Amino acid sequence: MRRREFIALTGTAALSFPRLAYSQTIADLPLVAVLAPTRENTELARQIIPALRKGLQQEGLTEGKHYSFAMRLANGEFARLPSLAKELGALKPRVVVASSMAIPPARETFPDLPLVFTGVADDPISLGLVQSYVRPGGMLTGNVMNAVGGEETMTQKRVGYFKELIPGLTRLGMIARSPLPNNSVLNGLPTQEENALRKVGAQFGFEFMRYNYDKLDDLETTFASALRDNLSALYISGAPSLFTNMPRVISLVAASGKPSFGPYPEWGRNGLLMSYSSEIVDGFRKAGAYAGKILNGAKPGDLPILQADKFVLVINQKTAKTLGIVVPPTLLALADEVID
Repeated sequence: MRRREFIALTGTAALSFPRLAYSQTIADLPLVAVLAPTRENTELARQIIPALRKGLQQEGLTEGKHYSFAMRLANGEFARLPSLAKELGALKPRVVVASSMAIPPARETFPDLPLVFTGVADDPISLGLVQSYVRPGGMLTGNVMNAVGGEETMTQKRVGYFKELIPGLTRLGMIARSPLPNNSVLNGLPTQEENALRKVGAQFGFEFMRYNYDKLDDLETTFASALRDNLSALYISGAPSLFTNMPRVISLVAASGKPSFGPYPEWGRNGLLMSYSSEIVDGFRKAGAYAGKILNGAKPGDLPILQADKFVLVINQKTAKTLGIVVPPTLLALADEVID
């Protein structure tokens, strides 16, 4: 059972996405367009619209009365995002909400429309999205998944918790996508994770190694390579291609017999031993609130970038028992969710 029950955002929670789309457009109402690479029929997909709706409600706006939604999900196929963005463009949206991997096609399709981003784990300034956190400027604003201190601070906290589970950690391997030329969006987070884990590894006394895959068909080979190096544990990168193929990754992790951890709560909920990060769904709520402010007349460039203020520690007790790991009672008491 979970230590603190995860509260699913309600509303029309039982949404289905048979065509990777959600459309309740109403003539003469401002349209909020949503673009994400998320897979259909997942818990996250079902929570996106309710989360956005809750944020818009914070600004006094009601769906069907003050605005309507149109959403396109790429089902993990990043190459489809540009065409899905064009589909949304044909609907003449007033404001666009885009998760991290959807930002480039959204910017290209909607250069003159307000764009609210969410789920960004990298620095939006270094990515060239905004001018500053306080005054982003231009047509973009949104929220990021890290707080003050960025990835290094998050990594220190995450590894600190994991070391309580695996005190004998000596060699940690990270599964991540190979760097791509001239792609700061895809390369940014894995590079930050690697740099942070190397630095934190020196502090905690373990060796760090990175194992890359060029395409998803290489995942089995990548895991096999990692296991040949007698690793103590695995870290699963927060890279979108891994997240959108979570069932496949989890099965490989389970077959490895290695304790593993990752950033987002969904990783811990679905089978990794531990995860620690801000909540992806909460980012959509914040994006909804900013979309509401824009519909009420605010300029995106005047809305400061919001940093994460809520973090979730998930301990998967079921996985721990399978691995023969006894979770310290002190860590169980700290956990926001314990999966039995």
